[in-house]
Amino acid sequence: MIAREILRFLSDVAPPELAEDWDNTGLLIGKRDDTVSSIMTCLTLTPDVAEEAVSNEASLVVTHHPILFRAVKKLTDETSEGRMLLSLIRAGVAVYSPHTSYDSAYEGVNRQLAASLNLENVKPIRPQDGGQDSGPNEEPTGSGRLGDLTDEVSLTEFVAMVKQALQIDHTWFVGDTASKIRRVGIACGAAAEFMDDAARHDCDVLLTGEARFHACLEARTRGIALVLPGHYPTERPAIETLAERLANQFPALNVWASSGETDPVQWS
Repeated sequence: MIAREILRFLSDVAPPELAEDWDNTGLLIGKRDDTVSSIMTCLTLTPDVAEEAVSNEASLVVTHHPILFRAVKKLTDETSEGRMLLSLIRAGVAVYSPHTSYDSAYEGVNRQLAASLNLENVKPIRPQDGGQDSGPNEEPTGSGRLGDLTDEVSLTEFVAMVKQALQIDHTWFVGDTASKIRRVGIACGAAAEFMDDAARHDCDVLLTGEARFHACLEARTRGIALVLPGHYPTERPAIETLAERLANQFPALNVWASSGETDPVQWS
């Protein structure tokens, strides 16, 4: 399989025009005309995950979080990033990142989070300027998602729903446990900056992976609940789904989600 065919499919799944201006998405290492026989997906391309790709002879790594995010003036073995990039290049492993374009795609990370909570009337929490309708329900394009629960629940009950949906045992949260939750705002990863959008849409809670202390104070002051299950739990499931979609689309290829990747944040 030629790489450009796979990259075309990835662009359909996560349209590049949905990426935020500050992001670094697309093909980051490799050539579009190279042959691809195997694909590994991951949330973050760390040295141990890169070693898994090289050891298992992956031709292409699809990493949600981009590499080379900041300008690089030297590429040497004197840094851990340099050693990782050189090992990938030496092994002929291409690297592609959809990042915020996949966050915002119709069947992307935030939409999958909304589906896991069975939200209704789902739409972007921050519509894209001039965005066109997309998807079978003509959902406008944009960042994040918001939607309504079928029935109003307490914050305690909503926290339990999130833990069940993400298959986790713990989560941080901000708010009165007895407060009522019906409208839910969603922004995967680290996205407390969507709090203004959540307030504008009368959301009772904002679900995001992580938030700074002062954002938590702001949420409490504004009366918006926050549920913070972690960066990894809000995004990794969609990376596994992406591997499944690639495997179904290209059955002749060996496709897998990194088995060695783990959440760096541990609970005791």
